[in-house]
Amino acid sequence: MATAADAELVLRLYELRREETLRKARQFMVFDFQPKTLEELRAVSRDVNSELNAAWRQVLSYWEMTASLVLRGALDADLFLDSNGEGILLYAKFHHFHAETEKQSGNPFMGQTAALIEKYPAAKTLYDVFLKRFGPASSPA
Repeated sequence: MATAADAELVLRLYELRREETLRKARQFMVFDFQPKTLEELRAVSRDVNSELNAAWRQVLSYWEMTASLVLRGALDADLFLDSNGEGILLYAKFHHFHAETEKQSGNPFMGQTAALIEKYPAAKTLYDVFLKRFGPASSPA
């Protein structure tokens, strides 16, 4: 059962999402960045000197942090998932690009988000909805 502290944390996470730099980075990642190939994705995800890479890292690390808070019990999963599906959307959007490199490196893409999807049926339902939007992708490991 969610507590008042959980509600406060959800509101704080929402405030962080409204910060100007993160808001612009989220706009880029969700709406503007539409790679069609692994090479197009890597042009952003691996160019550490580009502003677009900074957006990539900021947004993914934000959503990985929030997933970790849920997985570690610091935040009620149901309350979080009621209004925070963007990280799952990004996982669905980009995961299939990383399937092959994950096999080679053993380093999972958005591992916390993948674990969240695996553990919570509400997260899996969101993932399935987003997969329909972005096309087929691998299920989380």
